[in-house]
Amino acid sequence: MNTKQSSSLKIITIVAMMFLYAMISFVTNLAAPVGKIWGASFDDPAQAERMGMLGNLFNFLAYLIMGIPAGNYLSKYGYKKTALTAIFLGFIGFAVQWMSGVFDSFAVYLCGALLGGFCVCMLNTVVNPMLNLLGGGGNRGNQLNMVGGTLNSLSGALTPMLVGAIIGESLAGKQIDDVNVVLYIAMAVFALIYLIIRFTPIEEPAGAGQQVTYETTPWAFRHLTLGVIAIFFYVGVEVGIPATLISYLTPKVGFAAAGLIAGRYWILMLIGRFVGSTIGGKVSSRTMVICVATVAIALMVAAMLIGDSIMAKTIVQGSVIEVPLASTLLVLCGLCTSVMWTSIFNMATEGLGKYTAKASGIFMMMVVGGGVVPYLQSLIAAHNCLLSYIVPIIGVAYILYYALWGSKNVNTDIKID
Repeated sequence: MNTKQSSSLKIITIVAMMFLYAMISFVTNLAAPVGKIWGASFDDPAQAERMGMLGNLFNFLAYLIMGIPAGNYLSKYGYKKTALTAIFLGFIGFAVQWMSGVFDSFAVYLCGALLGGFCVCMLNTVVNPMLNLLGGGGNRGNQLNMVGGTLNSLSGALTPMLVGAIIGESLAGKQIDDVNVVLYIAMAVFALIYLIIRFTPIEEPAGAGQQVTYETTPWAFRHLTLGVIAIFFYVGVEVGIPATLISYLTPKVGFAAAGLIAGRYWILMLIGRFVGSTIGGKVSSRTMVICVATVAIALMVAAMLIGDSIMAKTIVQGSVIEVPLASTLLVLCGLCTSVMWTSIFNMATEGLGKYTAKASGIFMMMVVGGGVVPYLQSLIAAHNCLLSYIVPIIGVAYILYYALWGSKNVNTDIKID
């Protein structure tokens, strides 16, 4: 293959990975709002909050189950086959969620959410190391992941807005059938993406899908182990901030408006990742995380202290409404969380060589934090939404520790070729 053909194939592969990045956010961000529809069927508000987050919990529980198998599958079959398998699981997951409305079964819905989680776990296992490798690692690999993250955030911003617009102002009396249009769209998109990836030539990294001999395990790398914990907290923070924000604002402005306001969090993530992608080649992952983690902690602490005491005007669907200023501070956290995922992933997998595929699977396993942390937060939010933000504050504090001290690779003596 000549240089021109190799360059074209590399570009096609990058574009394909970008599409998959967007699909990850689409699947993930459907879990919480659809779960809240089911939760609304329970009379007790506290129970409704807990049950509403169960779908999100099952979506992320899949990472704990599928993380290591996904990494092993990637090592054995390569990137393209892993991506196709993931997309197929995503289609089936949405089909099962649609069936939950047919059978009026919350248990069936949870099965669909779990399958959706299997899908995004495998997709994450593919796209993150693939883009990092295509970028050559380091700052350039981080920059390429930031570009993918920008599309991920765009998808993340549109999803809750779309669901909120379809559901309307109130959850009262709503059924899963009310979001069938979204599920139909999701299945159609996944079918289309499957066909695109199926017939797109994807450049596999050297050694992908081949038998590799490992002298030790990825767990031997200290910076990976600590990074796995960091990603557990990060995904929980990323999901918990806007999900609880919807619960906080719904009694004040209605579900549709709350969803649109929370959607701005994802828009700010989009902006943050776009900015991150432009400076990612010059600013290290470590520096980015130190800065944004510090600001995120300050914003959440300020929101908790201000509470409902200060109101601010905002425009929603063409109307001017008043919302607590605290909600604006929480929305601004989207700028901070925007660059954390790719930065933590790059710090944790930097210098792993042949261990990268297996490490990616381990890394994905702890994305279960996106279900566990928001669920723990919801237990407090059932009584006091703003007080519950102590949970993501603790998570971001650990992320700050990781960037400052835990991300250094001290295991340079391990053979990685």
